[in-house]
Amino acid sequence: MRRGLGRFLLATNVLEREALPAGEVLGRYKDQTRTVERGFRFLKDPLFFTGSTFLKRPERVMALGMVMALALLVYALGEWELRRKLLENQASLPDQKGRPTQRPTLRWVFQLFMWVRLVELEGRPRVLNLAPHHETAVRLLGAQQYYLLE
Repeated sequence: MRRGLGRFLLATNVLEREALPAGEVLGRYKDQTRTVERGFRFLKDPLFFTGSTFLKRPERVMALGMVMALALLVYALGEWELRRKLLENQASLPDQKGRPTQRPTLRWVFQLFMWVRLVELEGRPRVLNLAPHHETAVRLLGAQQYYLLE
């Protein structure tokens, strides 16, 4: 009875069934919800003002789509790299509740840096409000030259 209730269409450009079984195609498709699909959720956020974007020419719509896809790629790679390095170094960052996590979103990491400021005091640049978890993120992402001024 259950078999006749629904179907799921699987399509791929890999023609050999042995090279990519249907179960693996389905698994890879479902894994996209954690990366690509999730990345475009921000479009529904009212703070993003998607409804106020007016592009009249199809070329501009396609160009904006390309820029958005590239930005999402950079974002996903940054998040993946940070999580990989956190695991590799047995380090963690605080989550929204202050608990240590090795799987932060890059959006949350950006929010962690919201109060970090670069100021010039006595003619020298200084970084204010830099906590140890900020230094961890900076070192793992290789951005020491921008935040760890000595």
